[in-house]
Amino acid sequence: MRVLRLIAATMLCVATQAARADDTEPAWRASALALVPAGYVAGAAYRTDGSIGYLAVYPAPSNDPKTPASVFAARQALAVMLTPDATRAVSAELKPRTEPDPDNDDSDFAKLHADLAAGRAKLPEGTEPCSLGAWSIDKDPNGLNVRAEPSATARVLGTLPSPYRLKLGGAENTPDGGWLTEFRIIGFKNGWFLIEGAKPPGKDYEDEKRYPRSAPKPYAGRGWVASNKVGASFANGYTRAGGLFQAPFVDAKWMPAQRELGGPIDGDGGPKRLLACSGFWGLVESHDGVRGWWRALCSNQVTNCS
Repeated sequence: MRVLRLIAATMLCVATQAARADDTEPAWRASALALVPAGYVAGAAYRTDGSIGYLAVYPAPSNDPKTPASVFAARQALAVMLTPDATRAVSAELKPRTEPDPDNDDSDFAKLHADLAAGRAKLPEGTEPCSLGAWSIDKDPNGLNVRAEPSATARVLGTLPSPYRLKLGGAENTPDGGWLTEFRIIGFKNGWFLIEGAKPPGKDYEDEKRYPRSAPKPYAGRGWVASNKVGASFANGYTRAGGLFQAPFVDAKWMPAQRELGGPIDGDGGPKRLLACSGFWGLVESHDGVRGWWRALCSNQVTNCS
């Protein structure tokens, strides 16, 4: 039953996002933009209640890797007083946002993020909880250092292998660049990802019986790796495709972004850079230089993660 409910929720989520992407914004939103306080960026106009409209707003540095937004943080909305015909904004005031818009799928992910937040105490102090698939992009033949603390001077616990070019007399599936070492990202702090569960490169994709015992073995425990040595593939996060969000919420400002070979980003390929994370969201930079948030990243090297 739980699986059926998840499938149903997913279908509803997709339908909702498709509909929202095509919705016409309310007439009052354009005039409300001039009332957005300095330091904030306007997102969607998510509700109109009579003479009051509600505009999603998020801090301007939300997509800055030095000050990334948190999906767990308290949110605010701009409450906009409207003309009697509800077509123009008259005044506005920032107010705490106590509940998500029932028409967007943040509520569908609320339980998942609540579970992550509940486990925050099990993470090192100051760590932002995350849940993403990723891989090492470090080509250093000595491997990527996994450290005990989020610092370049911290003790090295072990390493993750550089790309591994497996040779099995033509029976291998090794990509041209070699198999990358995959792992789970479970946290972020100050430019470092907290990871665990690293797997031997390519082992999941090759014939297990023929996978060499001499293949490089990664450090599989928990530790920190520098964010500029980590990559991932876009997965289907059931949000609006074709671009990135200014903050890790589906009603934040949406910005078109391009894939490496052109065309709007989607569940194929991955970002140019992975910069930070919060919950199930990754802060990324697209190949055309757009910096924003994408929900759901994975580490599948043979197919997409849709």
